[in-house]
Amino acid sequence: MFTKEEAQQIRKEFWIAFADKYPRKWLLHHTKIKDFSFKFFADSKKAQILLDIEPRDPEKRIIYFEKIESLKTILLEEYLSEAIFEREFYLENGKLISRIWVQIDQVSINNRKTWDTIFDFFNEHMGAFELFFYEYEEYIKDLEINT
Repeated sequence: MFTKEEAQQIRKEFWIAFADKYPRKWLLHHTKIKDFSFKFFADSKKAQILLDIEPRDPEKRIIYFEKIESLKTILLEEYLSEAIFEREFYLENGKLISRIWVQIDQVSINNRKTWDTIFDFFNEHMGAFELFFYEYEEYIKDLEINT
């Protein structure tokens, strides 16, 4: 459909357009928790807001995931009603992580007509996810399980 160079150019234009529409600093990797980060993702079929929990120490990964899982009702009722929780999620490279995410389908980074839908989804849902994190940050960061 597109050459590798064309696809790269489209992705570049997509992210520039997103930054132009919503010019703000996102939390993303600045959680102050190692290997615990928020991510935007878009491809030819969907868009996602991700929280990837990927410490090398599996015990730390599970503790962080269980901390957020203990807040699942609050997250679903007050912030992201469609959030999906996966304690064990395998990346394409085979790495095991924990992931919490929301997704919209039938949008494409390759279709400029869906960009505004993706941008609005990113802004609304990442904003809500960040608010949740800031509200419960101290509890999440505390590695001792107090649930």
